[in-house]
Amino acid sequence: MGSNLRTRPRRLRRDGIRPLVRESSLSATDLIAPIFIDATTDERVPIESMPGHERVPIHESVARVREVLATGVDTVLIFGIPSEKDSNGSRAWAGDGVVQRAVQRISTETPATIITDICLCEYTDHGHCGVIESEARESPTMTVKNDETLSLLGQTAVSHADAGADMVAPSSMTDGMVAAIRDDLDDASHSEVPIMSYAAKYESSFYGPFRDAADGAPSFGDRRHYQMDPGNSREAMREVGLDVDEGADILMVKPALAYLDIVNRVTDEFTQPVAAYNVSGEYAMIHAAADQGWLDLETTAHESLLSMKRAGADLIITYFAEQIADSL
Repeated sequence: MGSNLRTRPRRLRRDGIRPLVRESSLSATDLIAPIFIDATTDERVPIESMPGHERVPIHESVARVREVLATGVDTVLIFGIPSEKDSNGSRAWAGDGVVQRAVQRISTETPATIITDICLCEYTDHGHCGVIESEARESPTMTVKNDETLSLLGQTAVSHADAGADMVAPSSMTDGMVAAIRDDLDDASHSEVPIMSYAAKYESSFYGPFRDAADGAPSFGDRRHYQMDPGNSREAMREVGLDVDEGADILMVKPALAYLDIVNRVTDEFTQPVAAYNVSGEYAMIHAAADQGWLDLETTAHESLLSMKRAGADLIITYFAEQIADSL
């Protein structure tokens, strides 16, 4: 029986032709692998809520990065768990701090591109992302002191750059953080160090496993007064625009999967490269479903990361980085 169909999209879905017309694709160099360096341990400690990931001691930091590089991923994002904590998070900018010591080793002994997270939550004894009001521990309307926190973030960024970080990534959602860090980096002769800002970071339920991994959960209250409301998208454009004006070199949206509309809007409205953070909860959900036999781990992970590229992300921070890079 004849047909008058002239347009047949299926013609381009045949093997051999299909990859030629694929609009979005992944490569190992699109991916950034987070790693956790722990100053409180002498051996690797599995992270139960993030299967396949570990906290590693400082003396294993180079070996851990070499494992990442062997998969084809050439960039790591470093988080530190300090040996001690205090109300201001002073170990965050200490010259002999956990991140500083690890970065010195990694930058000397590997060709990895090193990004460091700039925040205080892992270093404060209260788990919040800055200096808190004295009465905050008893207050349901707790507020981080915004302006008093800025100088501490700047000191932390400079200490990381001094140690050899190639890029810094402020994640505290402190108003003015990019400008403060840019000024301090420039004053310390680190004008070449770029800033990847967590420009639109939402107060999300998807961060739970990370807070276990980095020992950074708030000991009281929550972060709704400084992280973004999940119901807002116009506000994200305002936040991102402010970071652009302050000198951000790369713009990050966090989380990724539940906020692909924000990734797409940022890509459309700004010319800076865009990063999407495929966060711990997104990683853990896929693992949990795969453990039940409900999903195929590798193909589902690949599809989820591909959706971020399709939405417009240039870079993806993901706990799947090594596994997916190995399969590409």
